[in-house]
Amino acid sequence: MFIAMNRFEVLRDQAAAFEAVWLTRQSRLVGEPGFIVFHLLRHIETGEGDTILFASHTVWRSRADFEAWTQSTAFQDAHKDGARTRDMLKGGPRFEGFEVVQEVTA
Repeated sequence: MFIAMNRFEVLRDQAAAFEAVWLTRQSRLVGEPGFIVFHLLRHIETGEGDTILFASHTVWRSRADFEAWTQSTAFQDAHKDGARTRDMLKGGPRFEGFEVVQEVTA
């Protein structure tokens, strides 16, 4: 499996608006070959600093499936409105990719 994450430092006063953009947007992931699950993650609040960390987290059957999706029309469509959140962020998103070494399930 492969996990793809984008980390976003969201300005504290824009956190609710950032969530609303994600919660109301149409997902382009369902039905994509190799896609397993998506999560939008919000870091546990400490009340410190001027940002709140969010991460988009997708799990794929393989790195090849993820990379194929990044070349697809669905990927382009999913990211065409990225500018909607640009002013909500401190800097740009930071991508992190992970090969799954071990999985333990219930």
